[in-house]
Amino acid sequence: MTEKPKVGVYVCHCGINISSTVDVDAVAEFAEKLPNVKVARTYSYMCSDPGQVLIKKDIEEHGLNRIVVASCSPRMHEPTFRKAIADAGVNPYFLEMANIREQCSWVHEEIEEGTAKAKKLLTASVAKVRLLEALEQKEVDAEPAALVIGAGIAGIQSALDIADAGFQVYLVEKTPSVGGRMAQLDKTFPTLDCSACILTPKMVDAANHPNIELLTYSEVEEVKGFIGNFDVKVRKKARYVDFDKCTGCGDCAKECRVKDRFPNEFDQGLSKRSAIYLPFPQAVPAKFTIDPDNCLFLKKGKCGKNPKCQEVCGTEAIDFEQEDEFVEFRVGAIIVATGFDPFNPSRKPEYGYDDYPNVITGMEMERLVSASGPTEGKVKVFNGEEEIEPKEVALIKCVGSRDESVGNEYCSRVCCMYVAKQAHLIRDKLPDANIRIYYMDVRAFGKGFEEFYDRVRRENVRYIRGNPSEIFKRGNKLVVKVEDTLTSTPLEDEVDMVVLGVGLEPRADMRGVMELLRLSQSPDKFFLEAHPKLRPVDTATDGVFLAGCAQGPKDIPDTVAQAKGAAASAMIPLARGKVPINAQVAIVNEATCRGCAFCVSICPYSAIEMVTVNRFGNEVEVARVNEALCKGCGSCAAACLSDSIQPKSFRDSQILPQIAALGVMK
Repeated sequence: MTEKPKVGVYVCHCGINISSTVDVDAVAEFAEKLPNVKVARTYSYMCSDPGQVLIKKDIEEHGLNRIVVASCSPRMHEPTFRKAIADAGVNPYFLEMANIREQCSWVHEEIEEGTAKAKKLLTASVAKVRLLEALEQKEVDAEPAALVIGAGIAGIQSALDIADAGFQVYLVEKTPSVGGRMAQLDKTFPTLDCSACILTPKMVDAANHPNIELLTYSEVEEVKGFIGNFDVKVRKKARYVDFDKCTGCGDCAKECRVKDRFPNEFDQGLSKRSAIYLPFPQAVPAKFTIDPDNCLFLKKGKCGKNPKCQEVCGTEAIDFEQEDEFVEFRVGAIIVATGFDPFNPSRKPEYGYDDYPNVITGMEMERLVSASGPTEGKVKVFNGEEEIEPKEVALIKCVGSRDESVGNEYCSRVCCMYVAKQAHLIRDKLPDANIRIYYMDVRAFGKGFEEFYDRVRRENVRYIRGNPSEIFKRGNKLVVKVEDTLTSTPLEDEVDMVVLGVGLEPRADMRGVMELLRLSQSPDKFFLEAHPKLRPVDTATDGVFLAGCAQGPKDIPDTVAQAKGAAASAMIPLARGKVPINAQVAIVNEATCRGCAFCVSICPYSAIEMVTVNRFGNEVEVARVNEALCKGCGSCAAACLSDSIQPKSFRDSQILPQIAALGVMK
């Protein structure tokens, strides 16, 4: 026999968050008169230890078996109260939370209105809690391995932390080498450390770690399963170079018949590479790759009499018969560290990026000032007639950031400081140059940032407050048209070179990862975290975590910190060996299911499949829910034509009394 409901109601003041616009004492007094309510109390902070002790004590003394907490959003403290009542011997799913903060006190100014609405919400919660069913949380085994997608500094750091803890890591990178954007930088602010010097050892560590399987020039093709048990398929693209035989000597690239004809992606197109290439001198792994889109033999079936690369390779590593391979494995957790794309200033045509070769981006400047770059660190530009060392240099901040016209209203966080760093590097390379920086604001928020900003200003770098409206050519000079907003003075500044401090954007190919892992985007179009403050590395898909600029713009220290946080979160299920799965899942009444499969197609988590069962002597297809994948969102219930599928704790028989309770309130 079902135990008669004995409900305890607990109304939270939440300091003054609730009590300022809700008479909590009146709400508690009202609750005492509701059906099956045995106890109704208030407390300043119900989520605190004393508040939880109060609930536990009442459960023991009054035999309560249902609890309603009228406080904040269940997203905040539902796990807190579930644990509290479970400790007192009550099924944790015999809890209902009435949100009288976000949905009540915060949206009302008059205490009479707030109190009346709080009473309505509480009435509905009591009506539902009496009908809740006891649920049991289950566990599934977790595979002690992790997948890291992206091998920039975030992916490398995450992989190393997990591998150092003793777990297997599959580190997948779509380009031929690890390193990401950080490998393209010359120095890092504010300490001016050599970027390659601090990154390369980590790249080597990732390649040599016994617990890391490095899959470069590879892409994740398919991910199935759920937290603890993700089945992954990775495509290893054909390099047309035998990985084991290649020694990285470079003879093949030197003799390529289409030598130095194609834009070098690593140098931002400022230099050329051959059809067979090593991305950059410190690349890891140091193995050559043939570009199938530009190789004469792969495109046309012939390359002179014989491919020169094949002729000169002393280890016979060139293999034009190579095909893509597929690797399959199972992991317990996944970290997404896919990084960012620099803003393309072609979308701001007023800056003339497509028209003038001496208008360059910040990333192109990084390659120019780098000793390993196309000019071996010499800053030179083409003024239309000849290559010169610029004497007048302008840098423009916030290009593609904080700009509604291009759809990027957010701050990219790194531009202020990398522009200051580049001004310092230009001053070092060109001591006599006149350098100015055009800015809207200066945001030097990090450790040592303000001090670095002051240092750059003392190096005779002029900061001019104004957002340039246009760049055009006058003779051999570029003209930056701008207003100095501090003095209200219009300027036409003639310079030899303009550096655009472009912002950070989500990767253009992130849609594929979103669909693979069922992730969402935040309004800025980066991957959406589960909670911006309490769960900044988690996602709505359990077992999938975010690291680095995939989640939003950030500098290297913040990227490394978040990567370590993502690694720590990912290791929790791996270390436990088991993971709990949601108890509030959908359930199918197979006796009434008509087998239409609408629920299968509509489920956003691919948690429903069709199975064949014997019903009254006939073989029929019905829907069945994989509880490990189901999130209890209710989409299936809304689509079901026969009311055969319902989410536990949110059945029609539990929700309709809530609606009725709201309807009868005066």
